[in-house]
Amino acid sequence: MPPRAKPGASPPPIASPDPRTLAGRVVLVTGGAQGIGRGIAQAVLGAGGTVAIGDLDGDAGRDCLKAWDVGARAVFTRVDVAREASVARWIQKLLRRLGRIDGLVNNAGIADPHGGPLATLPIECWQRVLATNLTGAMLCSKHAVPALRPVRGAIINIASTRAIQSEPDSEAYAASKGGLLALTHAMAVSLGPDVRVNAISPGWIETSAWQGPDRRRAPRLRAADHAQHPAGRVGSPLDIGALAVFLLSDAARFITGQNFIADGGMTRRMIYRP
Repeated sequence: MPPRAKPGASPPPIASPDPRTLAGRVVLVTGGAQGIGRGIAQAVLGAGGTVAIGDLDGDAGRDCLKAWDVGARAVFTRVDVAREASVARWIQKLLRRLGRIDGLVNNAGIADPHGGPLATLPIECWQRVLATNLTGAMLCSKHAVPALRPVRGAIINIASTRAIQSEPDSEAYAASKGGLLALTHAMAVSLGPDVRVNAISPGWIETSAWQGPDRRRAPRLRAADHAQHPAGRVGSPLDIGALAVFLLSDAARFITGQNFIADGGMTRRMIYRP
């Protein structure tokens, strides 16, 4: 028989979700001016937080601030995550301006997974992808951790389903995203209990309409593209944003060192023919 409940040990009453989940918190999003990063940044703003986006594309960053029109709750800085000096200046500048860091989303990366055949892959291409996608996440985390520890903050690494499955000629990209998964659980153990660290691995996320002004276009999706997903559709940056907000929030206080696959069920679907 289970032990009898002690007096006063009843479950807490039902609580309504707080629409201001991240109110008063500052979240940094690298690569936050376009694509999935922009979706995450908008989700943070929607949850009541302040967002600081870092991106190499100045036009895209300025476009975000104009479109969002939220005043001091959104800040843009041009930053190269592959260069430690650039990252250090960015973090220091944000701390002077905003006073705190509650969350870091390591999203910046070279998005093209196809580097060409391994036998002819230039070492410069390999190093450039790893420097941005993997080393960049380490550098941003390294410089943000001193500010994250006192507030018991959170880090999210944006990996990919390509960390666990591949197409031909994608070695550099796959290695960088697989490395992010290992970096995630290593940092979770090293930084706990002060800082939680998790990863999100997106699948097919349609970002055509979420690019900078010079590259933005309407999505070109077929019914077949949606139908191959068990969830019934291709993903949106806001799908990843919603998951990121949860992992940054107090509701996820017991979750660390994990990888969350957000792919509409694609990695669970067996395909025997095209």
